[in-house]
Amino acid sequence: MERTIKLFFTFLFIIISAQLPCHADDDAMLLSTLITPQNVNFNICTRTYVLSPEKLFYMAIASANANRFEVEEIQSKTGYILFNAVNKQYLASVVKVDSTHSMLKITPTNNNYFFPPGIVLNFFKYIDLYGSTPVVNLPKI
Repeated sequence: MERTIKLFFTFLFIIISAQLPCHADDDAMLLSTLITPQNVNFNICTRTYVLSPEKLFYMAIASANANRFEVEEIQSKTGYILFNAVNKQYLASVVKVDSTHSMLKITPTNNNYFFPPGIVLNFFKYIDLYGSTPVVNLPKI
């Protein structure tokens, strides 16, 4: 009898828990939100880093490569990168703020801010993850 009651309550618990909805974290952007084109605020497209402009420029090139964006033009003297992502052209420009800070700005070249925000956020996420790694020269073979 006791075993039958335990089995009944276990079965009842499983059925009730299966009916409860699962909730995602409301603070994080969902995957569908990152890849769906939408109007993006300009403040999302700029970020200031505690890096030298040279290092931030190299990290921006590495981020474009890691995200598999098609780099069309690199201008190291002025600090900009022109790249394609999802059939749209973007301009990533590095600006020196002061001696220890620099800013990276990623904007669409046609000034139409209706695009997937994941392009910009993934670009910044790579730099956030690997920004503390030192930039080294590769040995010549």
